[in-house]
Amino acid sequence: MSKTTAYGGDSPSENFETPTLDRESPTLLQSISEHGGYAYVRMAAVAASGDIRAAEAVREMAWEQLHSGPWHSVLPVWRDAYSMACLHVAKHHYGNGELKEALRALDMGIIMGGSLLRKDLDSAVDMVSEKARMLRVSDGNNQSFGNSEHQLVDREFDVSKVLKLLPVKSLASKLVVKRSALSLEKFLKDHYLAGSPVIISDCMAHWPAKKNWNNIDYLLRVAGDRTVPVEVGKNYLCADWKQELVTFSEFLERIRSHGCSPGGPTYLAQHPLFDQINELRKDIFIPDYCFAGGGELRSLNAWFGPAGTVTPLHHDPHHNILAQVVGKKYIRLYPASMSDELFPYSGTMLSNSSQVFRFLNCKIELFPVQSTCAFAWKNTISLQPI
Repeated sequence: MSKTTAYGGDSPSENFETPTLDRESPTLLQSISEHGGYAYVRMAAVAASGDIRAAEAVREMAWEQLHSGPWHSVLPVWRDAYSMACLHVAKHHYGNGELKEALRALDMGIIMGGSLLRKDLDSAVDMVSEKARMLRVSDGNNQSFGNSEHQLVDREFDVSKVLKLLPVKSLASKLVVKRSALSLEKFLKDHYLAGSPVIISDCMAHWPAKKNWNNIDYLLRVAGDRTVPVEVGKNYLCADWKQELVTFSEFLERIRSHGCSPGGPTYLAQHPLFDQINELRKDIFIPDYCFAGGGELRSLNAWFGPAGTVTPLHHDPHHNILAQVVGKKYIRLYPASMSDELFPYSGTMLSNSSQVFRFLNCKIELFPVQSTCAFAWKNTISLQPI
């Protein structure tokens, strides 16, 4: 039996269904042509017949369009064109039994592509992932994923070591109140409407993530071959800061190596990881507090990084609920009335960030938080695994 037959049948397209692409392809190609993509349209017809070189060529054409200017100025049609090309590339790899390559192409389509073909991308990811799991079972690699020796973070917490890293007198400032079993009514009245931060200590006890996300074997099993965007460097205000696309397994390896890569610490920051990897989404439950005041959930993002990761002092455009799943995080909160004293950048994309975030010992009233679950104000739930 050939390699192609074993994974995808005698034809690369067998078992790799793309109903949305099949339905929308003529209209999408017409739109691409109207926006000057004549070469893309001609080559896409060849790619659709199973030619991998043509598929890679149209993906490169769309990629160039995605990087032709600021991201917000990219025409949506080119994002959809990139998704189309990624599906063609993934279909070829799947037909050849190259499952990791197929998953990477699909993830790139999800991360960089548009919304038109998202259902096809998601269903293809499910299919390829399931095929990979079946092969692991047949090859005898379906190991147990409950080995406590393979923890990502040590459950023991050495307070003395942490205090050496924190600013002088940092824990002597005004502390945020801590509440257990806080009702939605009390949360709304005493904290949301009053603009007063709070730590809710028992909100995530029932989350599977509390156990699963500290298990390296589990993370590798459900997400190891998936491609994710990461930040490399001390923080986003540094000149050498950059972004990369790596597999989740490579990202975990960098964390286990003390977060180091040639360019500095690696950090998965503010990424809609749970829209991309459904298995991880099943490990969490959105707290009712996110909907206080009748608001809607604005976004669901993940922050995942090694010990010592630092985010510069900044403010967000809407209220924030931060859920610390694994490990500890030190947070400093300043009242909005002090914005001018914190010298935000002016006239740049960094206007929400402070120029003085390094000066942690300034003599002003602070609101530090050190806990496993810190809630600030934003109709977003941000999950910080480490």
